[in-house]
Amino acid sequence: MQWASWTAFFHMGGYAFYVWFSFGFTALCLALEVISVRKRRQQALHLSRLLAQD
Repeated sequence: MQWASWTAFFHMGGYAFYVWFSFGFTALCLALEVISVRKRRQQALHLSRLLAQD
């Protein structure tokens, strides 16, 4: 698609709210997934260190 201006791009042909809300929600979900995976990884490493000490 070609846009006449940046304003037209951000307006998305009248679907701006849906498009940008979906984009933002997806970005939020991906960020939360990364944070969750990192936290679970740290917990798993901590548990493996504790078990290795025994």
